[in-house]
Amino acid sequence: MAASMELSLNNLPSDPLLLMLSFLDFRDLISCSFVSRRLNELSGHNPLWKGLCLKHWLLTESDKIQKVQTWKELFREFYTDLGRYIDHYGTLKKAWDDLKRYLDQQCPRMIASLKEGAKEEELDGIEAQICCKLSDDYRCSYRIHNGQKLVVPGLMGSMALSNHYRSEDLLDIETAAGGFQQRKGMRQCLPLTFCFHTGLSQYMALEGTEGRSRSEIFYHCPDQMAQDPSAIDMFITGSSFTEWFTSYVHNVVTGEYPIIRDQIFRYVHDKQCVATTGDITVSVSTSFLPELSSVHPPHFFFTYRIRIEMAKDALPENACQLDSRYWKITNANGNVEEVRGPGVVGEFPVMTPGKVHEYASCTTFSTTSEYMEGHYTFHRLKNKEEIFDVCIPRFHMVCPPFRESIVRSQGSARDVSSASFNEDNSSDTDDHNEGH
Repeated sequence: MAASMELSLNNLPSDPLLLMLSFLDFRDLISCSFVSRRLNELSGHNPLWKGLCLKHWLLTESDKIQKVQTWKELFREFYTDLGRYIDHYGTLKKAWDDLKRYLDQQCPRMIASLKEGAKEEELDGIEAQICCKLSDDYRCSYRIHNGQKLVVPGLMGSMALSNHYRSEDLLDIETAAGGFQQRKGMRQCLPLTFCFHTGLSQYMALEGTEGRSRSEIFYHCPDQMAQDPSAIDMFITGSSFTEWFTSYVHNVVTGEYPIIRDQIFRYVHDKQCVATTGDITVSVSTSFLPELSSVHPPHFFFTYRIRIEMAKDALPENACQLDSRYWKITNANGNVEEVRGPGVVGEFPVMTPGKVHEYASCTTFSTTSEYMEGHYTFHRLKNKEEIFDVCIPRFHMVCPPFRESIVRSQGSARDVSSASFNEDNSSDTDDHNEGH
């Protein structure tokens, strides 16, 4: 029977066999090479390994020419060095390549701060130093780039208001290890980012302890109403390093996060938050500031950026000036607050054909979500008696997922009534200037 099978296999043409082999994973392809001499020859077919090199290592024809190797030899070389990361490397390498390609066009000086990848033995040494295992996707990313130099602006996004500035660096592995947490409330947590101005960091849980899930990424937020200093709440920003990093890169390279003054600003723009009244279009982006927020007491801080633009083809006689603003603010309970005031951030912008005026302001509230809408009142420059309103589209601000400290859930912290999250405490701060 075995002889007849081998005979029939030898009699089959190569093309259909190669087609079948092309659907196999590299592990199965290697297994096939031990079945028979014919499959051994076919499983070494260069185009099969070319596809696997592209899929797992993102290697191109130019890489092959530079190395002067066959595709199978090239695959073996990368697998020997990076084989433990084969399930993560392609995704993370693509994210890094996309980010660098985009930044090279938009703010090239940021690329200069990136460090070369760490070596395998360096990562092993860090694990021995902190007595804790790093996740494979984290290790994989740091084999590609070992974070960045401590510079401003940071790679992981910025935010600026008149009296507040935040810019987060992606820490290299040595600096991150120096900030590894063992204190109660933050045990087994490794900092991923750091801001010089605020001291803010995003942390990754290396172990599932104190109510956290392994690999969860978060901003820590001390419970200001608890007597126990280990009561630390968390604003969650990712469920794993890969999800956290690739979603951030996606927002950057798609333009969701704008580049402003050579920095990545983490504003989120809902494409529906656009309204046009006559010749004037208003659009809104928002961002949550964890460093100015808390879960206990419930205090959620948002900044919003508004763009006012007059169409280029508007008639010159339609030039106008903004006089006042009106806001209707609705919180999660459906309670409404109305705010009126002169100008925006102390300014009364004049709009002419093609003119764009942008400003940033902020608001705080004690419920986990809120939305704002309203209008600006303008007058025509040519006729001050001609007054009209321009619609501001409704935009929503929703607190990111958060988790209360396990200390509170166990009842050792002072209890906070759930009504605390439902107090009507919002404020429009359009009188504040945007930071530079």
